[in-house]
Amino acid sequence: MTHLEELSALQKTAVLLEAMPWLRRFKGALVVVKYGGNAMIDDKLKAAFADDILFLHQVGLRPVVVHGGGPQINDMLDRLNLKAPFKGGFRVTTPEVMEVVRMVLTGQVQRELVSLLNRETAHAVGLSGEDGSMFTAKRKYIEVDGEQTDIGLVGDVVEVDTHPVRELLASGRIPVISSVAPDLDDPQHVLNVNADTAAAALAVALRAEKLMVLTDVEGLYADWPNKDTLLHNVYASEVEKLLPSLEKGMVPKIAACLEAVKGGVGSAHIIDGRMPHSMLLEIVTDKGSGTKVLPDELVHEGVVWEGQEL
Repeated sequence: MTHLEELSALQKTAVLLEAMPWLRRFKGALVVVKYGGNAMIDDKLKAAFADDILFLHQVGLRPVVVHGGGPQINDMLDRLNLKAPFKGGFRVTTPEVMEVVRMVLTGQVQRELVSLLNRETAHAVGLSGEDGSMFTAKRKYIEVDGEQTDIGLVGDVVEVDTHPVRELLASGRIPVISSVAPDLDDPQHVLNVNADTAAAALAVALRAEKLMVLTDVEGLYADWPNKDTLLHNVYASEVEKLLPSLEKGMVPKIAACLEAVKGGVGSAHIIDGRMPHSMLLEIVTDKGSGTKVLPDELVHEGVVWEGQEL
């Protein structure tokens, strides 16, 4: 039995009434969703995520999904007995490892999600960041023990061509995009790109209303692991102060949220992908779910967020 089936008729009505103002406000809004974490390896959560994306699409929002595939890539590398050590928290991506990355992202993770979204009607279309040079990336070098270190075919998005995505949206489709990109300096090579940062770059280029980042935690905490310090609404400047204290796994996600709101995206959200339908709760309920990161400009507008309609 699902959570929805457990609700009484009165409770379901209350949920619908609460959702209506939000659905009216966001009708036609473009929402970029970074799909990752436990939501992409647990079958029930995969199905719930697909249901949420389809619901948003059917009520008039325009969702765009960007995905990585770390757990699936690790699994395939183990099966092929390919070594991909980490330096400074980044996977060293050799040409052989890059072939596995491309195969897993576009041939496994993406195909599975597109199939879930298309199980009744063909809504979704899979794209790679290579397609139409949608993403262009520049090789990334990191500092390890004070020295610039080469980590192979890894890059950061530096250019975004939104035409492939806009054409799909205009035809009523749901774009599902894997985070790889041609190398700006050597287009013959393809680079592995962090899906969080790719989603943020795309959200900025599309002037999206929201960026939603699914994670394996409830949200951003002011003092982790004290769960009483979960932040529900926080401004970009406040988040920047917390960055040095964050665990490595959260840094790219929070940095992506900051990049998004500084680049003109209306708000960025850290959502617990382990909880079914957490994305819908964040968008269509007053209380929300997770952490909403807001641009600093709103401080000066006197906007009240907690518990009130925008």
